[in-house]
Amino acid sequence: MKGNSVLSAFSALSACRRGAARLAAATLVSGLVAAGAVATAGTAVADETPQSPGGATATLGDLKTYGSAVIHDHGEDSWVSAGLFEMSVDDGGTLQTYCIDLHNPTQRDARYQETSWSGTSLSGNKDAGRIRWILRNSYPQVNDLTALAEKAGVRGLTEQDAAAGTQVAIWRYSDGADVDAADPKAEKLADYLQRNARDLPEPDASLTLTPAAVSGHPGERLGPVTVHTDADGVTVAPPADTAASGVKVVDGHGKPVTSAADGSRLFFDIPKDSPDGSASLTVQASTSVPVGRAFASDSRSQTQILAGSSESTVSATATVDWAAKGAIPALTAEKNCADGGVDITAVNKGDEAFTFELMGVEHTIAAGAAQTMTVPLQEDQAYDFTISGPSGFAKRFKGVLDCRTQGGASDITTQTVGEPSPASIGGSGSGGSDLAETGGSGATPVIAGVAIALVLVGGAAVLFVRRKQTPEQGPAQD
Repeated sequence: MKGNSVLSAFSALSACRRGAARLAAATLVSGLVAAGAVATAGTAVADETPQSPGGATATLGDLKTYGSAVIHDHGEDSWVSAGLFEMSVDDGGTLQTYCIDLHNPTQRDARYQETSWSGTSLSGNKDAGRIRWILRNSYPQVNDLTALAEKAGVRGLTEQDAAAGTQVAIWRYSDGADVDAADPKAEKLADYLQRNARDLPEPDASLTLTPAAVSGHPGERLGPVTVHTDADGVTVAPPADTAASGVKVVDGHGKPVTSAADGSRLFFDIPKDSPDGSASLTVQASTSVPVGRAFASDSRSQTQILAGSSESTVSATATVDWAAKGAIPALTAEKNCADGGVDITAVNKGDEAFTFELMGVEHTIAAGAAQTMTVPLQEDQAYDFTISGPSGFAKRFKGVLDCRTQGGASDITTQTVGEPSPASIGGSGSGGSDLAETGGSGATPVIAGVAIALVLVGGAAVLFVRRKQTPEQGPAQD
């Protein structure tokens, strides 16, 4: 009955808020799946394994510089704000971004992680390279607005015109949207950018470590873990438990390292008498994130693409697991939008096979072998599962598969002219428009009510799984 009342609440939403309702409904379904996955994870304590190879982590702020745009779809016109968001980078730095996910909502203070195009809606988009060209050849990368106006064939551009025109041109390629800038000058800029855009390759990540997980026997140097960065250099932080375990981060000659550069190969030096265990290293740098890098959030907030970066702090982490005998797995995960799922890569450096169950399917990785398997997921589906192994080994993977742009004008989760101000992103930008920011949801009270219902329903699901499993497996772990 609770589920029916929740769905009834969704049906009362107006057409312009259907995207937010769809998001909450998807959360209701996938939340139950996730609860079951956690409940069946077993008794091992699982470390949550990052699925990003590294880079900048940032928090979404306001839409800072923007104008107005009109989206046309099947006879409906939706007025939205179009322009530049600002993000605050963890440990220092500021990013400017445009939206590439028009029909999804933004969430104030959502956490974003730099990611490859393959993990976003840009995967398989034949025009993704044209979006990067637009970013490199328009505002704010081109801040000489007089020169930009001359190229677009208009007399004068304000920052608001430039931001709105650039966002409109991007939407035409990222979402296939039929959209116009409200201001004639901004519209001419959008047309110029769309007409002249050329295909450019995906930019390199600001900082990554590959692979992000290694394993092996104590008494050996385990790795290598290779540094990839556009920064001049990175600092290397050794494992936090160095004093207890004696684990060191070294180069190929066994010399301890505290700094590295692009292409450096790092190893974990594990003492021979170390008990079975695990550790991690972190590398950090200060650099400008390359224009065109994608930023995604596991909270389903709109995917963003980088238009400008200050000197910002970027980081990446790699883990190591070791054991004297038996299976010694190393696990990594990465979203795979091309195949609609999450790729789990398992490498077994032990002397016995590593057998585990994933989403109801048993997998065996022979000693010395590696295998990548794709866990199929539905679009917008939340996932949360744990892979367990010998000696208490457990790795937890969680997130949301957000790979496609979707919906029409009736699904746009912004406010239209004449509606109340949204409860998400504030309207204090410099554009002078009183329109809500693109993707801002006005359904916050409804979603808040749904969240309470989800807690109740999700809790009931966990209890149900526990009771069902108790006779055979004992209590499940939260």
